[in-house]
Amino acid sequence: MLRLLSFALLLAIWWIAALFVGAAKLPSPPAVLDVVVAEASSGALFLHLGATLARVSFAFVLAMSLGSAIGYLMGRVKLADRLGDPWLILLLNLPALVVIVLAYIWAGLTEAAAIAAIAINKLPTAIVTLREGARTLDRSLDEMASVFAMPRWRAFRHVVLPQLAPYIAASARSGLSLVWKIVLVAELLGRPNGVGFEIGVAFQLFDTPRLLAYSLTFAAVVLVIETALVQPFEARATRWRPRAA
Repeated sequence: MLRLLSFALLLAIWWIAALFVGAAKLPSPPAVLDVVVAEASSGALFLHLGATLARVSFAFVLAMSLGSAIGYLMGRVKLADRLGDPWLILLLNLPALVVIVLAYIWAGLTEAAAIAAIAINKLPTAIVTLREGARTLDRSLDEMASVFAMPRWRAFRHVVLPQLAPYIAASARSGLSLVWKIVLVAELLGRPNGVGFEIGVAFQLFDTPRLLAYSLTFAAVVLVIETALVQPFEARATRWRPRAA
């Protein structure tokens, strides 16, 4: 109910602001809704949303897989941490725009370049989070696994992974919010489809209703994924932790 109330308040503020600012700069909610319906009816909305979601999915899985493995290695092996730390600092401070532009220059305006650029921008945050998680692993549990002669994979599955689960969930949630933003920039600069591409076209035409239609539809999809998938996964990953009274 609180979310619905917050949404209704936002809608009311938007509608009132549209009356004062004017339709040219801020179209009213019905005007934007008309564009959403028209784009959905033509199939263009679903085509561009699908293209964006596909890029997000591939880049997110790639970044989380590599970032989790590298972060775990850096957290457990001091030599790997010392060797990788300068590169990690570089990637953390390298602007996303530079990575995207360089990827397009070196690999061309291809789908692989776009996905790689998005994944590289997400990669360092995953590494940092998982490295901290690996550093906090309970050594006594490792000793217990050794005493009971647990196979390495079984020990990782039942001893290490449950301890890392909250860090994986935190990395996934923060990283997904980052990927949502970067994918639009990548599409705006070098892809022929996607929500970012449509936002760029709307900007060039000064078509504010179309720009808001695609932006708000994309935001609605992000909200649904966050509520239906990310939050339940985070709650499940941290369910073993004691809750504050």
